[in-house]
Amino acid sequence: MKIIVGITGGIAAYKSPMLVRLLRQAGHEVRCVATDHALEFVTRVTLETVSGNRLYSDLFAPSNDYSTEHIALKEWGDMLVVAPATANIIGKMASGLGDDALSTLLLSFSTKPILMAPAMNTQMWENLAVQRNIAYLRSVGVNFVEPAVGELACGTTGKGRMAEPEEIFEEIENVKLKIENRLSAEANSQSSILNPQFKRVLVTAGPTYERIDTVRFIGNFSSGKMGFALAEKLAAHGIEVELVAGPTALKCNHPLIHRHDIESAREMLAAATEVFPHCEAAILSAAVADYRPEHAADHKLKKQGDEGMTIHLVQNPDILATLSQMKQEGQRLIGFALETDNELENAQRKLERKHLDYIVLNSLRDKGAGFGVDTNRVTIIGRDGQKHTTPLLPKSEVAEEIIRHCLGN
Repeated sequence: MKIIVGITGGIAAYKSPMLVRLLRQAGHEVRCVATDHALEFVTRVTLETVSGNRLYSDLFAPSNDYSTEHIALKEWGDMLVVAPATANIIGKMASGLGDDALSTLLLSFSTKPILMAPAMNTQMWENLAVQRNIAYLRSVGVNFVEPAVGELACGTTGKGRMAEPEEIFEEIENVKLKIENRLSAEANSQSSILNPQFKRVLVTAGPTYERIDTVRFIGNFSSGKMGFALAEKLAAHGIEVELVAGPTALKCNHPLIHRHDIESAREMLAAATEVFPHCEAAILSAAVADYRPEHAADHKLKKQGDEGMTIHLVQNPDILATLSQMKQEGQRLIGFALETDNELENAQRKLERKHLDYIVLNSLRDKGAGFGVDTNRVTIIGRDGQKHTTPLLPKSEVAEEIIRHCLGN
């Protein structure tokens, strides 16, 4: 693989040559791009020696091979890794700014994988503007290696220390696997059951917890198994998945799945509305609490004798309805309905009321289906009134049926 390593002006730049060495030892071709401030911490000779290639650092240097070197490098490279990534370069990329060799290269690299390894002081890392920029870049597909907690250049200890070269190298290998999976999916696209327009899909899964106090909550029995099965199946088809997951012990390991862990319905809404504009479809399988306590105590509530306790509940925001209002032409929205009475009628009303493309009906009357089990039986209802009912199947197979009917060619 051809990898470009971008280096910015932080003390962690001293680790960059080791990362380059690890990459070359693994058989990758490497070229380095450095900002002017990066060269205050690591020399041109060092970077050119460990990479075996000339360093690119000046946008308009007469020695550049091409007048548009940033475009030529973009065509050459398969992946761009920025290590260290300062708050400045993260902010530039999030804002679409290009005023030097590295930032212009980042702008031109938007269609290829980018991995950033942030490094900065804890107070800078925790700055709301920095976190907003990182959240935005994550939502459009930029990969990040979380900084570690440790001793910082200023003498304090906290989060912001760049990940070690070995950890960054491991994440590069994970991104490489994503590329290989995507290329494999594209090679098999003619036989794929999915419409090729679906490149990134939002999936919500699991329950939400609505806090009563610091130890108690209102929730439900959802395990998240159906949503996780959907995420895994989509990723197996080469689709990037933004998985917004409520509290669950389930794990997902596929590199195409980007997991966003939340607790409450409002947190799920915030995460879903953040990523939905960058997705071609959304499958909302989470069991979202309809209500939450109006006030959550900041301490454990004590018994009040034998008088009991009254908790006033207020309605949670409607995530399906919100995404329906946001939906743009070409996007597809699939909801779930868990019913116990008048199942079909209630599901169809929900489909129409929330302007969905499809709704997946679960009935708690079906033995072996529903919460906490590994099997399911669903009825998929389309906007055109077409219905498809599956037999009782493992949830992984039900997920395949849902994907085939809702996102098929």
